[in-house]
Amino acid sequence: MRNTVIAASGLQKTYGDKVVLDGVDFDVEAGSVFSMLGPNGAGKTTTVNILTTLMKADAGTARVAGHDVATATREVRKVIGVTGQFAAVDELLTGRENLRMMADLKRIRPAEQVVAGLLDRFDLVESADKMAATYSGGMRRKLDLAMTLVGNPQIIFLDEPTTGLDPRSRRTMWDIVRELVAEGTTIFLTTQYLEEADQLADRIAVLDQGRIVAQGTPLELKRQIPGTHVRLRFADAGTLDAAAGFLPGSTRDEQELTLRVPSDGGSRSLRALLDRLDEHAVNAEEFSVHTPDLDDVFFALTGRASSAAATGTTDTTHSNSSEAIAR
Repeated sequence: MRNTVIAASGLQKTYGDKVVLDGVDFDVEAGSVFSMLGPNGAGKTTTVNILTTLMKADAGTARVAGHDVATATREVRKVIGVTGQFAAVDELLTGRENLRMMADLKRIRPAEQVVAGLLDRFDLVESADKMAATYSGGMRRKLDLAMTLVGNPQIIFLDEPTTGLDPRSRRTMWDIVRELVAEGTTIFLTTQYLEEADQLADRIAVLDQGRIVAQGTPLELKRQIPGTHVRLRFADAGTLDAAAGFLPGSTRDEQELTLRVPSDGGSRSLRALLDRLDEHAVNAEEFSVHTPDLDDVFFALTGRASSAAATGTTDTTHSNSSEAIAR
């Protein structure tokens, strides 16, 4: 049987005339990563604020570790840790002092042993006695998460934890999340980075305009959209017209001057496609082999693409492709 540690039913929240959450339902299994995807303003942070007792829903119910978030706030707060969109560290304190402050607030003993263990785990030993104001963005995020782990919370909410980090720091955070889950911690992750959700999440909910428009594993979501295809880009509309005429089943984009041709993505089918272009003396300026990814899911469900930083691409793009493969 599934051990559900977070359950939300019919969550609603409005600010004046603006509906932020409009009947949100989901549940999260213990020891897993549940990721909530959505564009800016979709309601992700509002959902986190409700689940962490920082805000009350206008309607609906939510339970965290079996406790109602509206009537048992103290019990909920005992079992959760929260890392927000921006590192909540005191820049006037050192890394060690920030952790010691959290240990003191939670009455953790022996505090020094806990602090030393977290500094080592997050590779912050060398900078432990430096002011947090001197830390890089990646170091601040690591310190922020380390502070969240004081007291070993059962459930951790990570609200866009890697926003603004460089790729190396982001992957370090991913490794830490994987370690936490391996130890049995449940992670509720909101993110705009599609690759991040694809890499980490056991289940994903796509939130758009206050409603969950899809839920499932990353693979289940990818299966909802069309499969692999080749995208050809041409120099002008005339060349696009000519190619569309002898490539039945293709889909054209007049504005981008591109043609989307169904394909299995294999080298044999690619060569056959490019040979057909050569036979008709049609040149593709560029082609890309595209397999479904979460960016496609995001676009299909929300009607907009993710930001460039959020795209975990699976495209392989080539210029002057027909000549390149012919050689």
